[in-house]
Amino acid sequence: MAGDADRIRLEPSWKARIGDWLLRPEMRELAAFLRQRKAAGVPVYPPGPRIFAAFDATPFDQVKVVILGQDPYHGPGQAHGLCFSVLPGVAVPPSLENIFKEIEDELGIPRPDHGCLLPWARRGVLLLNAVLTVEQGRAGSHQGRGWEGFTDHAIETLAHEREGLVFMLWGSYAQAKGKVIDPRRHRVLKAPHPSPLSAYRGFFGCGHFAAANRYLVQRGQAPIDWSLPPRAEVEAMLAAG
Repeated sequence: MAGDADRIRLEPSWKARIGDWLLRPEMRELAAFLRQRKAAGVPVYPPGPRIFAAFDATPFDQVKVVILGQDPYHGPGQAHGLCFSVLPGVAVPPSLENIFKEIEDELGIPRPDHGCLLPWARRGVLLLNAVLTVEQGRAGSHQGRGWEGFTDHAIETLAHEREGLVFMLWGSYAQAKGKVIDPRRHRVLKAPHPSPLSAYRGFFGCGHFAAANRYLVQRGQAPIDWSLPPRAEVEAMLAAG
């Protein structure tokens, strides 16, 4: 993010629609804030080249399902730009374990040997956090700094220009962010957050993954393959870029 639109490193189909938002004053202030924090030696996650990874992995016209997260994981080596996802070799966080459990219960797909969701993203699942950066050990530390307006704009643009998408809104935060979505144009699925604090209040048994596929098939689209390839295959995928 910087002063010239041509320097913004955002996937082209997304950049054409939302790139101008990054030139707004509040985004310039956010960019300056991130530079200051990094100059002060504060670890900020994910690494700079991965901040927009959700958009890079799932171009605008390829989105079929949207899963909204809140902000990145704040432990070393965890965040890599896709909500709920961690790189191969990183311990699977509890919320993601619960997501895998729900998929196994719904669809009979066994849990993978890693927590990297990049294959989902490349199959059309936009894994977008509301806030795209965080400081080490400080959950929510970059909330209110400007990311929310940018990701609201991305969601609103997607919901307005596309039709027949599935939005999975888990927890009150994601549900509030999804108020711009017209349920007549899209399938909106709501459930409690998969966190261990709330998963037993309705996330388990929500049926969202099967429901998403039923909706896509009804509209003549291919369903999402919710399985994940083995760790070695995903590592090769990441290495290939």
